[in-house]
Amino acid sequence: MAIAERTAETIWEGGLAKGGGTLTGSTGAFTGLPVSWDARTARPDGVTSPEELAAAAHSSCFVMALALRLGEHKARPERLTVAATVTLDEVDGVPTIVSSALRVRGQVPGLDAAAFKGVVDEAAELCPVSRLFAGAAITVEAELVED
Repeated sequence: MAIAERTAETIWEGGLAKGGGTLTGSTGAFTGLPVSWDARTARPDGVTSPEELAAAAHSSCFVMALALRLGEHKARPERLTVAATVTLDEVDGVPTIVSSALRVRGQVPGLDAAAFKGVVDEAAELCPVSRLFAGAAITVEAELVED
């Protein structure tokens, strides 16, 4: 049995260049988010894209994996911030998500930078979204923030 399943649906009207759609999640957490090709490749203007949603998935998944691993090391974070930048580029003439760059910052009393980096590396191996992006280049920059 699966640990979790979630569903999202996009309804699209029109062609790629001039068309657009709305994205709704089954949980009700987001409803009617606008998506378009123009927002994806040119001007977002408040409209989301698959890359932004992938970045949201990666950053939220990674921060949960990091919180878990820190707890297993008896380290209690005061604050963790994970930013993900997902890049869409052309590969062999086809638009392809080629990378997800993570920037991890943490305030974790009692942990030094080397120990923090070690736990971040463990989280990178654990995060299911990182494994989903296994064909893409994933980089992680970690910074331990002192009080």
